[in-house]
Order: sequence, then C-alpha cells, then structure tokens
Amino acid sequence: MLIPKRLGQTDLSVSPLGLGTVKLGRNQKVNYPSAFDLPDDDQVKRLLDIAWELGINLLDTAPAYGTSEERLGKLMAGSGHDWVISTKVGEEFADGESCFDFTPTQVRVSIERSLRRLRRDYIDMVLVHSDGNDSAIIERYEIFDVLAELKRAGWLRAFGMSTKTLEGGLLTARHADLVMVTYNLNHRAEEAVIDECLRLNKGVMVKKALASGHLCSDDATDDPVQTSMNFVFAHPGISSAIVGTINPQHLRDNVSKALLALHQD
Repeated sequence: MLIPKRLGQTDLSVSPLGLGTVKLGRNQKVNYPSAFDLPDDDQVKRLLDIAWELGINLLDTAPAYGTSEERLGKLMAGSGHDWVISTKVGEEFADGESCFDFTPTQVRVSIERSLRRLRRDYIDMVLVHSDGNDSAIIERYEIFDVLAELKRAGWLRAFGMSTKTLEGGLLTARHADLVMVTYNLNHRAEEAVIDECLRLNKGVMVKKALASGHLCSDDATDDPVQTSMNFVFAHPGISSAIVGTINPQHLRDNVSKALLALHQD
C-alpha cells in the first residue's frame, strides 16, 4: 500500500502515485495511443474505491478535462474518503477546442465553479494550466499573487503551475507552493526544476511519467513501465507522479510497480 508523504512546505500529504482523471470526462483531442469510451458512473466509483484501497489519496482534475470535475464531485460525495484534490485554472475545453484565459477575474470564476462542481468548501491544490507561455502568464497576469490572495481567503490550500518550460518551472518553484512538470525517460529537460524544488523544499508533481501511454522499449525483456517508475522515483525531489487510467488492472499494476520503485512494502 502506498504511503503518503508531505508535499513540500504545505500541510498536505499526498500518495506517491496520484490518479489522473482526464479519461473520466474527456475523450476528444487527447494524446493517447488508442481511442476509448468514457466509463459509466459505476465503473468510475469502482475505480475510485480501488485507488483508495491501494493507498492513492490524490486525484488530479481540471476544467479542461470535460465533465471530470462534475463526475468526481458527485461520486466522491458520501464516500467517506478524504481525497486530496488538485484542479486547474486557465484552460477551458468546449465544442472540441481549448481556449485560455489567465485574467484575475476568470481565475476567480473558474475556482468558484470548480468548488461547486467538486462539492467542496475549498480545493487542496490549484494549478495554472499553462498554454506554453509560462513566464508570460506569471509576469503579465501576476497570477501567483491572485492565487496567494485566494489561498489567504481560504479558497485553496496550495497553488502552483503545470508548466511547459524550464524557465517557467524555475519561476514557479521560487514563487509558488508546487510545480507540475513533465518528467520521464524520454523527457528530462525540466530536471533542473525538480532539483530547485528539492533545494527550496517545494512540492513536485510529475505529469506524463509514463509518456501518456507511449512508452516503448528496445529490449523485449524489459518492462518499460517499471523502468520509467524506477527512473521517476529515483529523484528525491518528486512528491507524486500522476498516472491516468480507467482500467482497474492497469491501476493495480502501476501501484505494484511504483511500490517496487519506492521500495515500499
């Protein structure tokens, strides 16, 4: 069973694996190897129950994930599980297209809506859903100042950015509570961000740890998932890796391999 660990300097403890929930609410224009149908409510509830039993306490969602927030809010209600929820601001997905708005007004509107959808009094983590212009978003919109104000007001407990650049990741490490970075065997360009977070005792969540299902191996005897898990968790600065699946057996397998990588019992 996975053992939660402290997320940087926050008062949050998160499991080393978090469950990504794109596939609970969106199957259009997503970067996965094969098409899929959205699971029904019973399937989602079973997946959440299995995740909790395996020691996963972190769920990662976003307004850009279609109906994910609303479905989670409905299915978490009355479950008795104390989930740690991460959602995002800045990106919307509607009518098959993404659009971005990082203005202070829209940030507030987005968080208020997420609170309603998730049926929560506060959100544990809010990340800026970057469009790739990380530094410009931080500097032009002063978005971390806005999120810090909402944190003081009790709307959220921690904030950061899901970044796409090294420069933006380093800025986030210095001015926010946590950073979400892409980090896997095929993408190491943001490793310096993880190093900086370790130095500053800031939280790090990894996205695309398994390359969105596109992992491959030159050696048929290798297990690319285990190799990737070993690589990701070898870095002491990583708090949690977000892995998205709607397949219960895949979830169990991923947890088993994470435990091996972490040397947890």
